[in-house]
Amino acid sequence: MKTLWELLWDYDPNGLLVVDREMKIRVVNQAFCRMFRCSEAVLGRDAQDLLGDTSDLRQVWESGEDRVGLEQEYPQYDLYVRKVIFPVPEEELVACIMVDLTAEWRQRTALLELKRETLLKVHAVVDKQMSVAQQIAGLLGETTAETKASLLRLIELVEKEHA
Repeated sequence: MKTLWELLWDYDPNGLLVVDREMKIRVVNQAFCRMFRCSEAVLGRDAQDLLGDTSDLRQVWESGEDRVGLEQEYPQYDLYVRKVIFPVPEEELVACIMVDLTAEWRQRTALLELKRETLLKVHAVVDKQMSVAQQIAGLLGETTAETKASLLRLIELVEKEHA
């Protein structure tokens, strides 16, 4: 029969990873295996083989201080996570909890792209409006000049009639 902690470990939706001082994987849960498309066969392997960069884990090992709220993308797994990393000194281990933020990250990325596209479209519309305004101003200037020339001729004619 499983203990309460083992049940929590198995059913936790967050990826859980534990490594030793050599950065060898000692424990993973099912959520971690889903996130990183692996099985418990990764136990004993170097965490770098799976994660790539393990500098944050090493830093916690060396400093003994927690690191909370680190965000990292793992493009090879189409994954974006927020990490909480903390030492377990009495066991000489470092544990990492990974919260999967992939869906939120995709939404945020899509929203930023939509904003960028919208800004580009607004910029193009303003440019077009400025061009049209310049054309209108040019036409108004031409017609105003023609009107003034016609008025000056009319004034000359009227003055010649009165002279």
